[in-house]
Parts: sequence; C-alpha cells; structure tokens
Amino acid sequence: MIHQYKNNGFNIVLDVNSGAIHVVDDTTYDVIALYEKHDKEGIVCKLKDRYPERLIEECYEEVKELADSQQLFTEDEYENYIMDFKKRPTVVKALCLHIAHDCNLACRYCFAEEGEYHGRRDLMSFEVGKAALDFLIANSGSRRNLEVDFFGGEPLMNFQVVKDLVAYGREQEKIHDKNFRFTLTTNGVLLNDDVMEFANREMANVVLSIDGRKSVHDYMRPFRNGKGSYDLIVPKFQKFAESRNQDRYYVRGTFTHHNLDFADDVLHLADLGFQQISVEPVVAPADMDYAIREEDLETLFHEYDKLAAEMVQRKKEGKDFNFFHFMIDLEGGPCVAKRLSGCGSGTEYLAVTPWGDLYPCHQFVGNEEFKMGTVFEGVRNTELRDEFKCCNVYAKEKCRNCFAKFYCSGGCAANSYNFHGSINDAYDIGCELQKKRIECAIMIKAAMAE
Repeated sequence: MIHQYKNNGFNIVLDVNSGAIHVVDDTTYDVIALYEKHDKEGIVCKLKDRYPERLIEECYEEVKELADSQQLFTEDEYENYIMDFKKRPTVVKALCLHIAHDCNLACRYCFAEEGEYHGRRDLMSFEVGKAALDFLIANSGSRRNLEVDFFGGEPLMNFQVVKDLVAYGREQEKIHDKNFRFTLTTNGVLLNDDVMEFANREMANVVLSIDGRKSVHDYMRPFRNGKGSYDLIVPKFQKFAESRNQDRYYVRGTFTHHNLDFADDVLHLADLGFQQISVEPVVAPADMDYAIREEDLETLFHEYDKLAAEMVQRKKEGKDFNFFHFMIDLEGGPCVAKRLSGCGSGTEYLAVTPWGDLYPCHQFVGNEEFKMGTVFEGVRNTELRDEFKCCNVYAKEKCRNCFAKFYCSGGCAANSYNFHGSINDAYDIGCELQKKRIECAIMIKAAMAE
C-alpha cells in the first residue's frame, strides 16, 4: 500500500508497510500512481503527452528498483503477528491517578464535568494512592520503568497527597528495583514556587493547560464565576517553562468550533516563549455548540498546512518550537506492538479513581460498564481486558486500508466507543484530522532534509 500527496511544494510518497518515504519529482510521482496497474508500455502511453518518453522509462526503472528492494509496494507482514496479542501476559506499566475529582475551573468542554466524572467530588487519600502504586508494582512483571500521571480534575487541589505518594514511590523503587516516571497535569491556578520546585525535582513531564489567545482561553476555561483564567496562569507558565529550560513540559490546549483558526493560537503560544506546544481538537457530541463538525474539516486542513509551513520558516530562522502532533519518528519509531495497538488502555495502562476503582483510561471513568476492578482486588473483569487486548488496527475495518494506521495505531478507543458504541470502530472526524497531521509532519521532515 502506498499513499501519495502534495504539500508545500513537495511530492511525497509513503510506502505504508515498510514506512519508507520518498520525495520525488513530478514524473516519478505520476509513474508511481500508475505502476501497480500498468506495465512500462502502458505507463509511457498514458504519460507521453506530459513528459518525454525516455524520462518516463527512466523513472519507471527507478520505481521498479525501489519496489524490488522493498521500499515501495511492500507486503503487509503484521496481520499474523497481531493474532498473538490476546495470548500475551498482561503487564501493567502505567497508571493515571485521579488524585482529585474536583476542579477550580469550569471549562465548557470538560469531559470530566468539572472533575466529577459523572459521580461525586472527592480527593484521593494517601491510602488509596499507596494501594495503587503497590498494584502497579505487583502487576508490572519484570518491567523496570513505570509511569504514574497525577491527573484530575485539578491535582494541585490535593498536592500534599501528590507529594506523599511520590515519596512513597521513591522508597519502593529501591525495594523492588523499579523506576517511577511521575508526570503532572495542571490548569495552573494553584501553581506557585513550592509546586514548581517540587515538580522540577520529581516530575519527568508536566502538562500545563492553556488554549491559546486570551479571548479563546478565557471563553472556554473560566472560573465558576465566569471570570477568565488567562491573566493568572500565563506568567506562571512562562516562569515554569523557563525553570525547566524549555524542556520536559507541554502547554496543552484544546481548539473548538469557536476557534477554527487554531494555528493562530499555536503561534500565539510560541510567541509567548513556549517551545513545547500541543493544541488538540475538542472531542464532543455533535449537538454541542463548540463541537468540531464535518464541514469544519477543510478549514482545519488549511490551518494545519499554514502551521506546518510557518514552522518550517521559523526553524530556518532559528525560532523553532515543537508541536506535539507534528512530532514523528521516521527512523525508529515505536515497537510493532505499539504501532498496531496504540496506547495500551485497558491492559498496560489503567486509570484509578479517588476511591480505587480501575478503568481502561481516564475517558472511561464514571461509566460503570467499563469498571475493571479495584487497586485492592486487582483486575476482575478479565473479559473486558481481553477485549482491549484485541483492539488493534486489524480489528477495525476503517483502519485496515488506511495509510495512517501505523502512526495513529487505530486512534482512541474511548472516542470510538462514545461515537459508535464500540471500541473497535474509529471516530471519523478525528481520523481525518490525524491523517492531515501525519502528512504535515512528514512534509516538515522533508523540508528540513533539504
């Protein structure tokens, strides 16, 4: 399978199964488009009105050489591999600790209902958090590196327990020969010098929530009294990013139907001095006024193209920044299992509520159908776990013939379920945006290689 497209003056050809990427001239591009269904004479006949016959023949031979060397039109070798996934032992390597089912903001698009997650407000106790870390260690097998994300709601509303759990984790590292990678997601309202000092010492990564321009951010992320939060958090975030040497953090925003010109929000964040940026499309029911709609897609495609071109220009000027969705590894990349099955939700990665219930990920929390067990008793719903084990690009008809499948790994299971009632489907708008982001990411790599 190959995927061909043009972007920012580049003719790009992706061989999906090998991952090989070719930047080619117009003649070669058109020869490749005809190669599988026509022989050399047929291709010459179809293209001779556009290009000299000798040039077409030379390009044909070059394409044939690439195909013979397994760099074009390669066969899919992965489908049989995926059949063994259900048999693999389950090793838990990451937990999302809902340290606080409460929040001090009232974000309009919040899937967590201001931190309540379709339930009640609560803060995780040290005892529950301790049991969660013990569960992770006990179910991690021989894996040494483990990840724990402090999430909410707003985790800094329960900061003392965060500190106590990190201290407990550091003690357990020595006992069990494990290495904890702690991360934190915060809206910044309670961020202060003490939190920054602690995070810089203990947190491998910190996600700072901000949507972009002041008008955009304050509209979607106000306090409960309606007042905006932009002016309070921006100076804190700038100070924090500098204290981490512009590394090991992301400013993370959400764009909606109300700011389809989101590239301006990304560039606004870059102009504020942030070098690690992620701004993602909202995922919401179609009846919400801020939801992304199918008719918005062409506008959003243009925004991604505009952003990618601007990033190329800024990099050449020495003013570059990282945009999370354009970061792509074309050489090593994730392992085969990760490329085929994604984030590992429901198997390797689980979410923990303040009272210790286990769910496949934070987006399933509150849906009792997806409760998997508790940190005290372990995973009891093994049938659901096996269903998540088998959630992969070959279990999804929409993914099988999609060029992006080995980059997005089939997309988000929660989004699939929320829009289609099955974890083995795909959220269509999200798919289209993901494919565009991958195209832009590859173009940026091509531009930087010049």
